[in-house]
Amino acid sequence: MLKRAGHTVHCIHRPQEALPTVSDFGPDLVLLDLNFTVETTGRAGMKLLGELMAAHPDLPVIQMTGWATVQLAVEGMKAGARDFIAKPWDNRELLNAIQQQLKDGRRSAGKMNIPKPGDLGPGDAADPFAGIIGDSVPLADLVKQARRVAGTQASVLITGESGTGKELIAEAIHGASHRSEGPFVAVNLGGVPEGLFESELFGHKAGAFTDARADRKGRFELAAGGTLFLDEIGDLAPAAQVKLLRVLQERQYERLGESQSRPTDVRIISATSRNLPSMVAAGTFREDLLYRINLIHLHLPPLRERPGDILPLANHFLDSARRRYDRPKLELSKEAQSWLRRQTFPGNIRQLQNLIERTAILSPEENISAEQLQRQSGGPGVASNFAPSGITLEQMEIKMIRTALARNDGEITATARELGLTRAALYRRIEKYNL
Repeated sequence: MLKRAGHTVHCIHRPQEALPTVSDFGPDLVLLDLNFTVETTGRAGMKLLGELMAAHPDLPVIQMTGWATVQLAVEGMKAGARDFIAKPWDNRELLNAIQQQLKDGRRSAGKMNIPKPGDLGPGDAADPFAGIIGDSVPLADLVKQARRVAGTQASVLITGESGTGKELIAEAIHGASHRSEGPFVAVNLGGVPEGLFESELFGHKAGAFTDARADRKGRFELAAGGTLFLDEIGDLAPAAQVKLLRVLQERQYERLGESQSRPTDVRIISATSRNLPSMVAAGTFREDLLYRINLIHLHLPPLRERPGDILPLANHFLDSARRRYDRPKLELSKEAQSWLRRQTFPGNIRQLQNLIERTAILSPEENISAEQLQRQSGGPGVASNFAPSGITLEQMEIKMIRTALARNDGEITATARELGLTRAALYRRIEKYNL
């Protein structure tokens, strides 16, 4: 499967062969089984993981086992593993996990063809847009536009609320483009501190600043020959906007601490959940930068505007959960399906996915009821809380954020996950509503 997805693969059948083979082969990523004998504790694999991390601390490792436990997964993550896959795995999920590690930027993945969600078994059309689930007219229209744009070199701006799937569209455009053999490198600009912007995007030379002990490649260099996805570009500070604009205009950049200019060969796809024209009018986003990134504009409608996509998405997530949590008989009851169709999902697809996964884990019954979904969403009254009468959307959002913050004891990461938001998006709402 991995070879069909474009990877060069080397298999090791005995754990004692692992270290010398890794040193000779120099892989970009390791898939590590945790059990090599009839013993199923995972200790043999954990021992080998420790040896790999000691010899190659930056090597991405994905653990794999048919005897998955939360404790074992946490222990492996603490030891240096990047991800944990339970057997039997889903091909698409495994390829997505590999893709996530290769595009992370911690290693140069540009020499590898990163697989797309459609790159499955023989006979599969390998359509980069295959992973976009939904049959609604708004989504179909957007996919048609994206397909037409993919074969060009035009810069693309994807807008839409948080959780609508902007990065998935960007990956599909890359996969259908002439640059698909090159890397797809994503960076969330909302999570990059202003002081580290140049280092993150352009790289730095050793000694360029305190703690810069070694040369570092920036995202522009890692994305050479491929696509650079600038997520949450609306969060970019004014000074950083100027630096980015200069690079996009001149098609070259300089590493921090280096005077040599380097040419850029990347396609830019940007995304934001913010209203950039309004920000331009308010003077918080540069108009010339907007023109640079906005040759083609694609807008992803929120899930509440395409309710016909709710059930296909829910069934897709449930099918994934069946395999991941070894619950093959899980089904949505008719009442549960009806309940889902009535919801507005302020957190969009991410919120729906979290709800389905949580319910799949915690539901005691195989036939999931509407009550089970309500309970995992915050209680029996959640349906009315989603779209109550006599309350504005802003007031409803404030209420949901306050409730989620209280339920998670003010912990931002857990609250953002529950609401289907990024941490940056949640912080913006907390500041906006003075919470």
